[in-house]
Amino acid sequence: MTEPYRPVPTAAHLPGKLTITLWDFSWFVRTGPGEPFEDLDAAFAGAVERGYNTIRICAMPYLLFGSGLDTTALRLGPLGGGYAQQVRWYDVATETTIDAREHLLELFRAAKRHDCYVIVSSWEYQQSPAFAAEPDWYRALHAIDPEDRAVELARAHAALIDLLASHDLADRVAFVELHNEVQIGHLTAGLDARGDDAIVALTPRLERGLDAFHELQPEVPVTVNYAQVPVAVMRSIPANLDVLVVHPYIYGVLDALIETYGMRGPVEDFPQEAARRDLLRPGAPDIGDWGLPPEHAWRLDAMIVAKPEIYVHDWADAATIDRWLYDHYGEHRLAMAQKLTLWLEVAADHAERRGLPLVFGEGWVGYTPLHGQFEEGPVGAQLCRFAMSESARVRAWGSIVCSNAAPQHPMWADVALQKEANALFTG
Repeated sequence: MTEPYRPVPTAAHLPGKLTITLWDFSWFVRTGPGEPFEDLDAAFAGAVERGYNTIRICAMPYLLFGSGLDTTALRLGPLGGGYAQQVRWYDVATETTIDAREHLLELFRAAKRHDCYVIVSSWEYQQSPAFAAEPDWYRALHAIDPEDRAVELARAHAALIDLLASHDLADRVAFVELHNEVQIGHLTAGLDARGDDAIVALTPRLERGLDAFHELQPEVPVTVNYAQVPVAVMRSIPANLDVLVVHPYIYGVLDALIETYGMRGPVEDFPQEAARRDLLRPGAPDIGDWGLPPEHAWRLDAMIVAKPEIYVHDWADAATIDRWLYDHYGEHRLAMAQKLTLWLEVAADHAERRGLPLVFGEGWVGYTPLHGQFEEGPVGAQLCRFAMSESARVRAWGSIVCSNAAPQHPMWADVALQKEANALFTG
């Protein structure tokens, strides 16, 4: 009989609870003048003020340690043509140039100065390369056979840990994620499967990647994470991960908006007149007449948000969308709360059965427009409080006030809510 996998334990010096703020890829693409990460020390100081002790980032692992590209003057900036300037995470305002490896080290030095920790992840098969001035990073990633992508990410992450150790910074790493939301993005290329079937089919690739990292860094916990909570296929979560990380986006009323207006469907099925009547600002172009300039078209494959969703976020009135969500919230209120509790309990049960620490690295309502107030308004704020209380009840190791509670989002200004929610989680 095969012995069950024994997870790598988390380091004894780490906090008893991780209060997480999601800095994703924004921490390196939003470094220009006036951008939220122009001053890393100020960003960390703001995080500590709000009750956070951990950030979660795309650490650019394959770019820095696998691509072979020169990153000493990495040029980054907006997607081009004003595209996605009203979309969360995509609204990069200014061009910037960084020495990417040195910038990574400076982030970890700043984390040490502010006694914070870092969840090291990658968004490289989802968004990160889309903000580079040139497509070389994107092309290097996609040149890898899909069967080998998790292993190559593992090797890159292991080299990143070696770099941090050589600078006495490896103690800042809470744990490593090979990649963000593995079932959504280009890690599933070639599987000919969707939804839960894609999660099942992806598992052998992920297990090979986790094995490769364990061989290179046997003392560092490593995992992958999943969008939502894959309640129907929890059996397919890799047997050799060290932390269970899931993202409980419950959507509910937001799903109703997305389905009503075809925001994640094909462009040809987009209900243009209904959207114009109900959501769009005066003067909005038709979706067929709008998009990225041709010279930037490669970026569409380097990111994963559907064009109709970006179009609605760019051209709708955010207050109108908020009103739509409030108008329909009553139809979904109970189901959303029940789904959140159920998902957290399922995740907690799976983690306990396998002896894994449990982390909710993103979550709650879902992908709202940049200037929408639903998630920090009276309904969304109460969901944040409820979710953090439930995270504490199921004994999660780490949780998040809300995915929108980070320096690159307007919700960062609500200091009181973040302090309150983090206190509900830490007790």
